[in-house]
Amino acid sequence: MDEESRYEAVRSRDARFDGEFFFAVVTTGIYCRPSCPAVTPKRRNVRFFATAAAAQGSGFRACRRCRPDAVPGSAEWNARADVVGRAVRLIGDGVVDREGVAGLAVRLGYSARQVQRQLTAELGAGPVALARAQRAHTARVLVQTTDLPITDVAFAAGFASVRQFNDTIRAVYASTPTELRTAKAPHVARATAAGPSVGIPLRLAYRGPYQSAAVFDLLAREAVPGVEEIVGSPGRRTYRRTLRLPYGTGIVAVDERPGVLKAASLAHPGGWLDARLHLTDHRDLTTAVQRLRRLFDLDADPYAVDERLGEDPRLAPLVAASPGLRSPGTADPEELAVRALVGPAEAERLVRRYGKTLDAPSGGLTHLFPEPSALAEAPPGEPLSALATALADGTVRLDAGVDRDDAQAALLALPGMDAATVAVIRTRALGDPDVAPPGTDTPDAWRPWRSYAVQHLRHAQHAQHAQHAQREQHVEHAEHVQHLRTAGELEHR
Repeated sequence: MDEESRYEAVRSRDARFDGEFFFAVVTTGIYCRPSCPAVTPKRRNVRFFATAAAAQGSGFRACRRCRPDAVPGSAEWNARADVVGRAVRLIGDGVVDREGVAGLAVRLGYSARQVQRQLTAELGAGPVALARAQRAHTARVLVQTTDLPITDVAFAAGFASVRQFNDTIRAVYASTPTELRTAKAPHVARATAAGPSVGIPLRLAYRGPYQSAAVFDLLAREAVPGVEEIVGSPGRRTYRRTLRLPYGTGIVAVDERPGVLKAASLAHPGGWLDARLHLTDHRDLTTAVQRLRRLFDLDADPYAVDERLGEDPRLAPLVAASPGLRSPGTADPEELAVRALVGPAEAERLVRRYGKTLDAPSGGLTHLFPEPSALAEAPPGEPLSALATALADGTVRLDAGVDRDDAQAALLALPGMDAATVAVIRTRALGDPDVAPPGTDTPDAWRPWRSYAVQHLRHAQHAQHAQHAQREQHVEHAEHVQHLRTAGELEHR
């Protein structure tokens, strides 16, 4: 988009572009999301930025009304396979906070100077500034959703000192941490008052329509007992699972929202999924949130996907029936790779044999999925042992910043790994939006969204099976009723 198109999006408060860019007003010193409900500023006073970090770096502070730090992430940076896209995903996963810019550069295979130059050129901010903006957002969430002491919040969010934390909060939000704490949203205040058992309440924002039922159906079919569970009735289900995180462990719960949007429009631009996180170490908050966003594909751009796929005669009726259908990812790429290789029944056995038992089980959640180093103990020569060993020693990398082609080549070199399994791993673990599984008719006209096209085909197939099963159930019920009536008539005679 050129700047005039962006200004039109701001003028019309078009929420489809929330997270895709930000605008700042030089007369107020504030930056906002495109859908901010405030009075539209004059064009000559508006500046545009690719990221919140770039706006902050130029001296603008976040709008208190529209909270631009709470928007969905840009679909572009999650889909792109180049170094900038990979770097943004790694920063989102907390790599800069844990390993510094040098660690980020090593993972990307570039020098730190080159990473800095490329990020600054495209995003208007380098890795340190991007990580700083993310720390500020994490700190605001912790300040407003927990009763942690302010000092603990500072270090949990990744700041090196309390002074750095205070300075950043003042610069970004024009408030002190104490003032932020007193400005809780009503739903956050209720959750905090309910006590620590509620965990950290979050609203995971998405843009456009969102077919939550299809995502929860998939998660229910795939759930591995002990590690995952789905509770509740359709339309009001809760997905719960355990997580292994860099500093500790976590249990997360995400609710299926009833009344999901069926049509994309400016009046209904998106929504959120309610989530709760229980973490043994609050420094894992950013990483846990990013992994949930990838699992539920919350940073997708359904407008772009539906527009392209809706032009195809074969897919058009499917897109019309299920606008905003997502291509779910995973909360743990290495776990997904193992599960794709061995299947659900064997995955359950592996959890029982090799999984680490939680110190405090919660409902049906009792274990963490076993680490690759533990699974490498499987009998030598088996495909599982080869995959686990490669994951454990780094021969195969599946982190958020890996080169997808390199990962695919490394996976195919392993014994027992076929193209179909690798396609699943590339789609789910690596978040590739354009995967064509072998044996599936996926024309180039569907690019760059073939992963989503495959989801539409599979969703339609599952819907047909469900309708067929429902019809059979109705027939069986009718036959049973008729049998009872006949038996009653005979007894009466």
